[in-house]
Amino acid sequence: MTGNIYLIPVTLGGDDFLKVIPEKVISLTKLLRYFIVEDIRSARRFLKLIDKGFPINDTIFFELNEHTADSEILNYLEPAIRGSDIGIMSEAGLPGIADPGSKIVTLAHKKKIEVIPLSGPSSIILALISSGFNGQNFTFNGYLPVKPEERIARIRELEKISRNGYAQIFMETPYRTQKMFESLIETCNNETMLCIAADITMPSEFIRSMKISEWKQNLPLLNDKLVIYILQQS
Repeated sequence: MTGNIYLIPVTLGGDDFLKVIPEKVISLTKLLRYFIVEDIRSARRFLKLIDKGFPINDTIFFELNEHTADSEILNYLEPAIRGSDIGIMSEAGLPGIADPGSKIVTLAHKKKIEVIPLSGPSSIILALISSGFNGQNFTFNGYLPVKPEERIARIRELEKISRNGYAQIFMETPYRTQKMFESLIETCNNETMLCIAADITMPSEFIRSMKISEWKQNLPLLNDKLVIYILQQS
C-alpha cells in the first residue's frame, strides 16, 4: 500500500501558528518524517516552531524549487511508493499556489498516490475575500515583470481585462513593493479600484480597497512588506 501526499500549510510569516493553522493539521505534520519543501532551512524552522522537540535529524527533506532538475523530482515520491506518508510545504501559505509543489502533485496523480489537501492560510485567497472585489471571476497573475517599461505595459493590460469586473490579482517581492505601488498609481485610471493587502495574518496587517485617485491622497509605505495587489474596474 502506498503512502499519502499531504499538502501542508505554513504561516504567512508570523510565529503565532495556532492562530492560522488548525490543530489537527499541526498534529498530523508532527508525525511525518518525509517532506518535499521549497527551502530546507525554512522548513526546519517551521517544524521547530510547531514542535521544539521535532526530530529534525531523523527526518528526510527533498528540496523542490526552480533549480531542481526534473530527473531529481522523479525520485522524491519513492518513500510514498514504499508506504510512507510525505508532506509538501511551500515557503508560505499553501503549496501549489505560486509554488513549484504542483509538479509533485501532478506526478503523484500519475502514480496513483492519494493527494490530501489540508486547511491553512493563503495570502491570495485571503486578500481576495477581504477586498470586496469579484470572487466569481478573478485571475491570479503571479509576479509582474521587473523592468519598468514591461511592468507598466502589463499593468495596463491587467487594468483593461479588469474592466468587465474580472479581479486581477498579483504579487511582488518585499523589496520591490513600493515601486510596484508607484507604478500602479502612475499608470492606472483614477476610477480603477486597487486593493492592497499587506502582511496578512501578521500584527502589521494592512488591507484596504480604494480608487486610484484616493490612493494618491493616502500614500502608504510598503517597503519590506509582503503585499498582494488586486485591480478591478466596475
